[in-house]
Amino acid sequence: MKELVSKLTMYRNLGKGSPLSKLAKAFRNIDNSECSKNEILNQVNTEAYKIVELANACKFESDIWANYIVYIIASNENPFSLKAERRKFVDDTLKSFAINDFEVFIKLINYDFSIIEEKLGTNCFSLLRNYKSIDNDKSLDNHSLSQRINELYHLLKGVNNVNEFYDIVTNFYFKYGVGDFGLNKAFRISAFKDEYLITPIVGTSNITFSDLIGYEEQKNKLIKNTEAFVNGKPANNALLYGDVGTGKSSSIKSILNMFYDKGLRMIEVYKYDYEYLPEIISILKNRNYRFIIYLDDLSFEKNETEYKYLKAVIEGGLEVKPENVLIYATSNRVHLFHETFSDRQEVEKDDVHISDTLAEHTSLASRFGLTLAYYNVRRAEFFDMVCEIAKRYKELSNVSKDELIKKATLWNQHHNDLSGRSAQHFINDLLIN
Repeated sequence: MKELVSKLTMYRNLGKGSPLSKLAKAFRNIDNSECSKNEILNQVNTEAYKIVELANACKFESDIWANYIVYIIASNENPFSLKAERRKFVDDTLKSFAINDFEVFIKLINYDFSIIEEKLGTNCFSLLRNYKSIDNDKSLDNHSLSQRINELYHLLKGVNNVNEFYDIVTNFYFKYGVGDFGLNKAFRISAFKDEYLITPIVGTSNITFSDLIGYEEQKNKLIKNTEAFVNGKPANNALLYGDVGTGKSSSIKSILNMFYDKGLRMIEVYKYDYEYLPEIISILKNRNYRFIIYLDDLSFEKNETEYKYLKAVIEGGLEVKPENVLIYATSNRVHLFHETFSDRQEVEKDDVHISDTLAEHTSLASRFGLTLAYYNVRRAEFFDMVCEIAKRYKELSNVSKDELIKKATLWNQHHNDLSGRSAQHFINDLLIN
C-alpha cells in the first residue's frame, strides 16, 4: 500500500493524521524486524478505529473501507478537483495526473488485505469490508454529506476502467462540487487567535416552507429573490424584521433546504466575527456555488462599531461584492440600532452634525434591497395556526376545532404572544398535559 499511496500526485495531500497515510506506513513496517507485531497491530487498529468513527459520523454502510476512499475523492480540494468543480477546461497535464491517481484509487478500493490480516493475526479489514450499523437514525446527522458519499460510492462500485472512473468523478464535481462546500450545506465561522475557519454545521434543520403557517406574501418574495439569485440573475440582500417567534429564522432555513440542490450554501456569521467578512468573501467568490451569508438577530447598541464592517461588505468598499454572495439577515428592529429618546437628546446636545450621525445609523438598513416584515398575527390567524399545527399530531385527532380554540384562548391569557412559535408551544403543552 505504501507504494500505491506514494504514486498519488493531485490527491497526495491527504490531511494531517490521515488513516490512509498511517496505514501505508504501518504496512511498510510489517517485514521490518525492528518493529514488533504488537506495535504494528496497535497502529493498524488505531487507524481502523478512525475509519469506523468516520463511518458512524457520515453514515457509511456495507464496505466502509471503499466508502472511506470515496470520501477522500469527494473531499480533496486540489488543482484538478477545483477546476472540475468550476466547470473549467481541464488541460491534458492535469487530466493525466488525475488519471494516474484514479488508477491508484481503483486499486485501493479493491485492495486485498488477506495477506496482511494473516501476518498480523487480525480480521479488522474484513470487518471494515462488511460493516453493519444498527443506528439508522439520521435526524441529527449531516444527511447531505452521507447522501453525497453514498451516491458516489454506488456510482464507482465495481468500476475498474479508469476512463469511466474519471468521467464519474468529474461529473460528480460538476454536479455537487468538492470538499466541505460540496458535501455540506451550512457553515459557521470558527475564529481562534486572529485566524478563522469556515467549518461545516452538522445536523441542520430539515424545515420547509410547508411547515411555516402564514406570512405567504413574505415567503413568496423571499423565494422569488433567492430563485433569481441561484439562477444567476440580479437579486437583493434581504432583511427579515419584526416580532420574535414569527418565523424569520425558519424562513431563512427553509430557503437553504429549498435551494441546496441548486448549489446554494449558507454561512452563519456572528457579530463578533464581522471583521472576517472581507476575507471570507474573498474565498467564496472563487467557488462554483451561490452563498448566502446569514446574520441572525442583527442589531447594534449605540457604542458598537461592528456594523461598519458589514456596511463596507454590503456596499461601499473598494472591492465589489461578488455576484455569487448575498446577505440575509433577521432582526427585531427595522433600523437595526437600539435607540432611545434620551440617546437622541444626548446626540442633539453633543453632536454638531446630528443629521450625519443619524444617517450613519440608518444607512445600514437601507443597504438591504428586500425588507420583509414579520409581525404577530391577529387572534383569528393565531387560532388558524393552532388548528393547522394540531393536524400534524395523531394524539390530537379527536380534539375538535372549537375545543382547540377554547384551550388556546386560555393559554393566550397567560402568554400574550400571537406568533407561530407561541402556537407551537401551546400544542406542545397540550400534548404534555
